[in-house]
Amino acid sequence: MKTLVLSGINLFEGGPLSIFYDCLDEIIRQHVNEHYHIVAFVHKKNLFEKYKNDVELIEFQDSRDSYFKRLRYEYVYFYEYSKLHDVDVWFSLHDITPHVKANKIYTYCHNPSPFMKKDITKIKYSATNVAFSFFYKYLYRINIKSATGIIVQHNWMREEFLKMFPITNVIVARPTMHVDYEYIPKAQNQTCKTFLFASYPRYFKNFEIICEACNILKRNDFEVWFTLKGDENAYAYDLRKRYKNIKNIKWLGIQPREKVLEMYNQINYMIFPSTLESWGLPISEFKLTGKPMLLADLPYAHETLGAYDKAIFFNPYDEKELAIEMERLLDGKEKFAIASEQPIRQPFAKNWEELIHLILK
Repeated sequence: MKTLVLSGINLFEGGPLSIFYDCLDEIIRQHVNEHYHIVAFVHKKNLFEKYKNDVELIEFQDSRDSYFKRLRYEYVYFYEYSKLHDVDVWFSLHDITPHVKANKIYTYCHNPSPFMKKDITKIKYSATNVAFSFFYKYLYRINIKSATGIIVQHNWMREEFLKMFPITNVIVARPTMHVDYEYIPKAQNQTCKTFLFASYPRYFKNFEIICEACNILKRNDFEVWFTLKGDENAYAYDLRKRYKNIKNIKWLGIQPREKVLEMYNQINYMIFPSTLESWGLPISEFKLTGKPMLLADLPYAHETLGAYDKAIFFNPYDEKELAIEMERLLDGKEKFAIASEQPIRQPFAKNWEELIHLILK
């Protein structure tokens, strides 16, 4: 029986962990585990309890203790493991192309940090994120030429990889969209219209451009809802301190997913000004409402949105432009962009089913 290794020893929460789950779910759905010995290198076994009867789970609880330990596993331990086992496919699910012996090696790269606008002043909010924006491209580069294929979620990211690294084998693979709610239209408040930006407060999410736009508008006929309170981290604290006197902004605090989905029913518009995204799931979710969206005029937003007739794109570094577009919406004078689905050249997998077929063929 052939061996398929899935390595994701740093994945423990959020979207990256969901990628691991989606991959395993599709492998089991396709009965791949009946033809391959599936080995999953995981951070903690208890996160993968439901897979224990179908997959061999090997735990690396100390993998997040330091980058030294992580890299030692990727380039030393995994190599020793691969020499002792006849590995057909090694699928690394977290950015690093390991040093291993295998017939085929694939690396899933979902961190767009190397392609974000560099700003050393943001180090006060997160030294790790700033460091990643400068150094992650060097981490990607290590051993990248040994990969059979590099997998990314967006076509724009493939083009950046092709420009940045000496490779040609980059696969675009769409993530699975877990949009598990039904949009129920509700009557909207026409006297005080509402914008929503639902996100955890990280500096590249760019909350401040909305705050500055509100400062420019100085109108009383709208609200902006933020899913932060001001005590979550240094960035959130700074935002609340600087903009607490803007009456248009409602500081709601972090909300459970179910509440955010309910907010989609209640609000008039969504603003998504983030300057860095691996996908941009709220865009995909909110698209189902058919309501207007104000989106950062960046490649990820165009590609995630696809075809839609109620989108407005704005420069995410120009608060005056955002204020103008918000005012047009409030006054019923909006000018929507013509957003269409762009064809993606091969190699391309539109879902996990196609990607599993591609890497195992």
